[in-house]
Amino acid sequence: MKTTQTHIQVRYAETDQMGIAHHSCYAIWFEQARTEMIREAGIHYRDLEKMGLLLPLTGLDCRYKIPALYEDDLVIETAVCKLTAARISFCYRVLRDGTEIATGQTDHAFVGADFKPLNIKKHFPQVYQTLSEFLTEDSQ
Repeated sequence: MKTTQTHIQVRYAETDQMGIAHHSCYAIWFEQARTEMIREAGIHYRDLEKMGLLLPLTGLDCRYKIPALYEDDLVIETAVCKLTAARISFCYRVLRDGTEIATGQTDHAFVGADFKPLNIKKHFPQVYQTLSEFLTEDSQ
């Protein structure tokens, strides 16, 4: 299993008057972490799109344990927690100084440019193989 780490510093614009990061920022941070994980695997989102492979979001979950604060240095650990021929789910752990402050998951479908479901194992076997290397141990 491979995981990636993305470093993020909470910006002032992402916080409320109390200096707490707004809940909507986590979805943006997850997108950044997911994009960096895929890039680290040697794939670029824009290249997937050029190939005719899209990954629309079908679900988003986030569990907040401890607030992220202005100027916090966060690490987002990202892995693939589920992968089938038609869908993929990414799992996230948000850490501050090694302490887990939030967890999350995003679910995506594999579709073509026409937004019809696509069997990635059949049409893009190398992409499937590369993504499968990031599967968490408990999902295999």
